[in-house]
Amino acid sequence: MAYDEPAALSGIFTRQNSSSTSSLDFEPDADYRFVESLEERYKCAYCHRVLRNPHQTGCGHRFCQQCILALRELNAVPTCPVDKETIKMHEVFKDNCCKREVLNLHVFCKNFPDCNSKVILGRYQEHLLQCLFESLQCTNDGCQDQILRKDLKEHLSQHCKFREERCQYCNTYVVLMNIKNHEKNDCPDYPVPCLQNCSQIILKKEIEKHHAVCPEAEVDCPYKQYGCHVKVKRGKLAEHENSALREHMLQILDKNSRLEEQISDLYKSLECKEIKIQQLADAIKKCENEFRQYTQLFGNNSNLMVSTQALASHLDKSARLESQVKQLIQMANQQQSKLDLQPLFDTIENVKQKIALMETYDQRLVVLEDQSSKHDLQINIHKAQLNKNEERFKLLEGTCYNGKLIWKITDYKMKKKEAVEGRVLSIASQPFYTSRCGYRLCARAYLNGDGSGKGTHISLYFVVMRGEFDSLLLWPFKQKVTLMLLDQSGKKNHIVEVFRADPNSSSFKRPDGEMNIASGCPRFVPHAVLENTKNTYIRDDTLFLKVVVDLTDLEEL
Repeated sequence: MAYDEPAALSGIFTRQNSSSTSSLDFEPDADYRFVESLEERYKCAYCHRVLRNPHQTGCGHRFCQQCILALRELNAVPTCPVDKETIKMHEVFKDNCCKREVLNLHVFCKNFPDCNSKVILGRYQEHLLQCLFESLQCTNDGCQDQILRKDLKEHLSQHCKFREERCQYCNTYVVLMNIKNHEKNDCPDYPVPCLQNCSQIILKKEIEKHHAVCPEAEVDCPYKQYGCHVKVKRGKLAEHENSALREHMLQILDKNSRLEEQISDLYKSLECKEIKIQQLADAIKKCENEFRQYTQLFGNNSNLMVSTQALASHLDKSARLESQVKQLIQMANQQQSKLDLQPLFDTIENVKQKIALMETYDQRLVVLEDQSSKHDLQINIHKAQLNKNEERFKLLEGTCYNGKLIWKITDYKMKKKEAVEGRVLSIASQPFYTSRCGYRLCARAYLNGDGSGKGTHISLYFVVMRGEFDSLLLWPFKQKVTLMLLDQSGKKNHIVEVFRADPNSSSFKRPDGEMNIASGCPRFVPHAVLENTKNTYIRDDTLFLKVVVDLTDLEEL
């Protein structure tokens, strides 16, 4: 990854020391014990602590970066607290020479006298990350013990109550303090006594299988269905069958006798029903013969029979046919003198119309089902398009057009773990713009670091993306860029790095692809600083990054 060296402060001080600054740093609020007394020239003229990122004013006094900012915020026209001279911001510059001297001052480890190391101030944080006498919290979930680094391995393997041990029965890893509860309640291979008092010890997962063969379990007599309701232990079941053999045989004979009586009653009932069915069949045949005689008497008998058969195919072939035949005979008797069969024809015609209407309904139902399927397909297409539009609207709602990006990163621990495991090395922010028709930009973060910061720092980069109006913009991109980690305590102790785009770098030319090579800070902020509980850069597993593009001298389309 290409990156550029940051300036001291964004939009306030100009760079006047051309020498490269050291990548070392230290915590400003720590109580350091210097090997030699701290000289006054290494103390801030405002806070009187050791200088951090020293800046020198036109009057020759040195201040911490945050202190010079604090003076500027307190007064519109800041004054030097030493000689009361007005501080002219354009005369303030970053004193890299003094910074190197401060970072090379020797200090005792904070764990002195247990640790007798003497390290330079710039390497102090690195020393703490490996100091054997540094107090660390136990890494096991639930354990709040603070342990020296040299004793941590022994604590994790031998003394911690929250360490995981292998269950001696099922080989599952369980937290030590819960292992007894696991064995009694959850372990499938835990040996338990049979509940039927058969004196056998069985694995918990096989207890139900054992109960199916346990000789002490009470079971029903196999002849229960014949009337024997005795419950006996499985081991004595054969003895019961032998002793109650006579009773069982009598119960079986009694059961068989009752079944034979029931079968006999069923046969009699069946015969009665067969006789009744035969009588109904004879009656129907008689009605059919009479109906045939009447149709022959009045003519058109063949057409009438065809219509009657079509009607019978759609109606009940038993009760309804018999009822309609009786009605037709009665109507024929009543209208015999007048030779009027019109009601019969009307009835048949009505039935035909109902059948035709039902067939039409079936056809219409098939057509409607086909149309419904097509409509469902169209609805799914519209839903997919609406989802795409909704995602686009959300993206547009969150897009900034003033050269500023506030990037909220949630679930920090999970995302860092994914980066450590190599599953998701980096994450990118939503795009933002310098104006409505300006440069399209975004930020990219490596939560486990990248390049020289891998494994120890968060790396933060600035990316120029391909935009819709690139052909109208000036290239290469030359603006000043500020990268910030925001303090969530309200004290504005933000971590700030600034750089100006290098016009000779390929990172800032007009993009040929979707985006250019990222440019920024591989050692933006150490994990030790970011995750330190004394700091407030992470709250509720969330951190905020800010990117600001200096829009000075940038012509708007």
